Amino acid sequence: MKKRRSQLFYLIVFIFAQLALFSLLGLWIFRYVFNHLNITQIEKDIASRVTTEGIDVIILICGCGLFAAIYLGMILIFRNLNIQLKIAKLYDNFIGNITHELKSPLASIQLYLDTMDNRDIPRSKQKEFIAMMRRDTNRLTGLVNSVLEITGLEQKRMLFECQVYNADSALRTVIDEARQQLKLPVDTVTIRGEVSLQFVADLNALKTVFRNLFDNAIKYSIDPVQIIINLKRNTKMIVIEFCDNGIGIPFPEQKKVFDKFHRIYNSNIPNVKGTGLGLYLVKEIVRHHGGKIELFSDGEYKGTTFRIKLPIFNVTRKRYLSSLLKITRLMRQRQEVNRG
Repeated sequence: MKKRRSQLFYLIVFIFAQLALFSLLGLWIFRYVFNHLNITQIEKDIASRVTTEGIDVIILICGCGLFAAIYLGMILIFRNLNIQLKIAKLYDNFIGNITHELKSPLASIQLYLDTMDNRDIPRSKQKEFIAMMRRDTNRLTGLVNSVLEITGLEQKRMLFECQVYNADSALRTVIDEARQQLKLPVDTVTIRGEVSLQFVADLNALKTVFRNLFDNAIKYSIDPVQIIINLKRNTKMIVIEFCDNGIGIPFPEQKKVFDKFHRIYNSNIPNVKGTGLGLYLVKEIVRHHGGKIELFSDGEYKGTTFRIKLPIFNVTRKRYLSSLLKITRLMRQRQEVNRG
């Protein structure tokens, strides 16, 4: 199998192509100017001769226009090629990551099944094996669901069941349920502030958001996990600040963490598992709620803060939030018709 060429190779090829193109243009202009000077000299000697100066100028202008079109086309082709190379690289990484994520729990389940089949295992030990297999099965289910959620979001097939809720009580409930799913002790999560306002949300989707943020904090923490969640508001938005005490995010990586399949490698935590879809899913869910998410980190080993902003009901993005509620009503009407 031939070794895949790096992006640097294609960049060098593109640069040389541009140099060749500009050299050709330079020779072309030089030739035109040289001929024009010769023709001008001849005109002085033979005044009666009809020159083609006007035609030459038109040809030069048209040629420059064609050159500009070719140059623009090459830029667009190179840009598209560069994007495709990045996508291919991310896809390869994703296949490697997800294969590893699938292989580990499947191998574990296979081992427990073979042990129970070939040996006389006490009942208490069988229950322990079954509990471990359930854990691995849940892990596989979560992985498959994440991939399906991403696919549904991108193909507009995943519809949110949104309702109007009191933000303070709803957010505290969602945060606590997400914490319990990941079996974090109560004292690891501190919620500060109060936002007694109304907002439009799909609570199951928001639970996915916080579950992924908790999971990210657990994976990228060396010390025992401590998370502070600040609930605030500004004139138009509910602000949720999710602060962890993890290893932080280097500045060059901060613009990439929400990209699909992107994962941060840290030599102190080399065996972090994941597909690189968690934070991408978080961003997409928040965006579909009419909000946005940002992150702040002062660098490595200084923790990370994710700031989520969601619109306040009847204050901002009224038309968008109304459309979310309308879609939910239509979905429920359709479900009732199907049941009938």
